[in-house]
Amino acid sequence: MTRRSHGTVGAVVAALVAALVITSGLVATGLLTSRLAAQAPQPAPARQQPHGPLFPPQDLGLLEGPDREAWQKPEQIMDALGIADGAVVADIGAGAGWFTMRLARRVGPRGIVYAQDVQPQMLDAIRRRVSRDGLRNVQTRLGRGSDPNLPAGALDAVLVVDVYPEVEDRVGLLRNLAMALKPGGRLGIVNYNPGRGGPGPAPNEGVRVASTVVETDATAAGLVVLSRATLPWQYLLVLGRPDKSVAGSARRAQM
Repeated sequence: MTRRSHGTVGAVVAALVAALVITSGLVATGLLTSRLAAQAPQPAPARQQPHGPLFPPQDLGLLEGPDREAWQKPEQIMDALGIADGAVVADIGAGAGWFTMRLARRVGPRGIVYAQDVQPQMLDAIRRRVSRDGLRNVQTRLGRGSDPNLPAGALDAVLVVDVYPEVEDRVGLLRNLAMALKPGGRLGIVNYNPGRGGPGPAPNEGVRVASTVVETDATAAGLVVLSRATLPWQYLLVLGRPDKSVAGSARRAQM
C-alpha cells in the first residue's frame, strides 16, 4: 500500500469519526430539549364555570305550580322583550311548555313560537300539550349542546328561562342565539338570584348564576345589555347585538 493510500484511508476514518461526533451531539441536544420541554410548566386549562344537571323529565309537574304566574311575571318579561302579535320567537329549554303556551297566545296565529329543548321527552310533552290546546303556531326544535337549532336571522325575540345554569358552553350558546335574531332582536335571560330564596334550586340541587356572570358571558359573545329588571325571586337581563350605526358614529367621532 502506498503512502497516498494511507493518507486517503486516514482522511476517510477522520471524516467518519467527525460525523459520529456531530450525530451524537445532535441526539444529545434533542434529548435535552425534549427533557426541558417536558419539565417546563404547562399552561393551566381554562377554568370552566360550573353548570347544573339537566332538569329531569319525570319532575315536569314541579314547573306547573299554581302560584308560578304570580312570581314568574310572564307578561312583564314578554313586554320587556317587545313580543307582540305576529312576532317570531323561541323558548329555549322549554321543558313542558309553560312559557311556550303563553308565548303562543301572545304572538297569535300570525306568529311562530319555536319550542326548543335538548331532551326529546320535553318536546314530546310540548307536542301533546299544543295538540290538546289546538295551537298551530308552535314548532318544536331539538337542540344539541350549544347549538339551539334555530333559523338564522329569523327571530324577533329569544327567551331563556331558568335553564342558563344547565348550559356547559354558555358563551357558545349566546353566540348562536344572537345569530338567530333579526336586526334589533332581543334575547332575554331569566335566572334565579343566588342564594336560597324562592322556588329555585337549593344549593345541593343545582347551580344559580349571578347576573354579573351572564353579563360577562354576553360581552364575550359580542352582545350588550339593553335593560335589566328585578322579579320577585329572579332577575331578567335583556341582551342584543350592538347597534353598528351607533358604534360607527362613535368611532368616527373619535377620529
